[in-house]
Amino acid sequence: MADPTPLTRPFRTDQVLRALDAVDSGSVTRAEWAVVRQVRSELTRQERGPAARVDVHAGIAASSHARRDPLRAAGVGHATFSGGAALSLYLGPVVFVSHPYFDTRLKYDPDWYGKKDRVIAGRFDAAYISAQFTHADLFFGTLDRNWGPSAVQGLLLSDSPYGPDHFALSIGTTGVKLEGFATQLNDLTDSTGAAVHRYMVQHRFWIRPPGRWTFGLWEGSVLSGVGRQLEPWFLNFASLGFLAQLNTGTNVNSFLGFDVQRQGKVTLFAQGLLDDIQVDKTSATDQKPASYGLTLGAQGRVPHSAAAWTLFYTRVTNLTYRNEDNFQTPIYFGLGTGRNFSDYDQTSLKLSFMPLPAVLVQPEITLLRQGEGDLHLPHPPVSAYPSTPAFLAGIVERTLRLAAGAHAAYGRWDLSADGGVHLISNAAHVSGASQTRWVGSIQLTWRTKKEGRIP
Repeated sequence: MADPTPLTRPFRTDQVLRALDAVDSGSVTRAEWAVVRQVRSELTRQERGPAARVDVHAGIAASSHARRDPLRAAGVGHATFSGGAALSLYLGPVVFVSHPYFDTRLKYDPDWYGKKDRVIAGRFDAAYISAQFTHADLFFGTLDRNWGPSAVQGLLLSDSPYGPDHFALSIGTTGVKLEGFATQLNDLTDSTGAAVHRYMVQHRFWIRPPGRWTFGLWEGSVLSGVGRQLEPWFLNFASLGFLAQLNTGTNVNSFLGFDVQRQGKVTLFAQGLLDDIQVDKTSATDQKPASYGLTLGAQGRVPHSAAAWTLFYTRVTNLTYRNEDNFQTPIYFGLGTGRNFSDYDQTSLKLSFMPLPAVLVQPEITLLRQGEGDLHLPHPPVSAYPSTPAFLAGIVERTLRLAAGAHAAYGRWDLSADGGVHLISNAAHVSGASQTRWVGSIQLTWRTKKEGRIP
């Protein structure tokens, strides 16, 4: 199936349905065609005009860790239970979604910033109002987003944080779009005890000319200050925040980036982020190490089989995301808005295939190198620039992950599992220390839905 929105997640339902309608049943296996039919059935609305849909789910799980990402497994593992209900209202071009849920796993997740001292913990997985027109989308609320290749988290905007409420705008056609994203990050406190307000704005120009290529050029701005409000010249999605900073003399942390993808039998993709690179080398401040992020990868089908593969390399340097003003970092309640780690690189090879209808298996090999740099650390002083490594600072921890995941669906039931071994050298950044860690999780979920007209 062709990607209906390259370099952008999430999908809109109508975009997925159009892509599914274009799938030729003769070009896929019987198991894959069954999935196409099932997804089409789940997404197709049965009612016309104003309608409502309720999706209810409940599940039990067990895991060796509490963090969502098994590669960065952390937190004490537990047997957990969860449940929730999503209400969707379809009112012409307006869509209303509210999906509260509880999950006892959140109590042990080191990344979850919310309340943890009760029997259960909960949040909204999605809660938004969206107006969707032919050439414009307006959005306010919370929903996971990813700008960049879909196989890996975006460098500045991804599902890493737990759902910041935001305003989003998209104007254009299926070939050219102008996109904007604006949110308020959590307040921090300065040395006097004053609350420092923080905001983030991102703009992207997305173009998909006839043929196989898709491109994106984007910028991001992180603003902060005691009593500071989000200035309108940064919120203006038709202008450039970088230029507004220069012309207004205001202080922000600016980012520039690009996305690119070429669709084909082998799909190629890349993303780059430029945080701070010094061209001149004449003063002490010019000695600051380069800070950037990069992703390169490819996807395709395994010849003479129904399996698919994904290979990617991604890197984030030591000082990426950090700034001389320590309040101007793209971090939301302790989680990076793009990546939650810096000073690392990762190489991953993943396969996916369906041995049986409604059963997906995904083996994986990943090599992770993690330096001692951390985007949560304060920015180094100018005097420390010459001794600050640009990449892989200190003792480098190396993790080789050998794992496999599986997902099976039968009627209203979903069963998913993930397990593997992490072979770690220089564990915890101690030279010569080694560790073998087994990680795994399993989850059983029951789902049902009901759709009806709104009088």
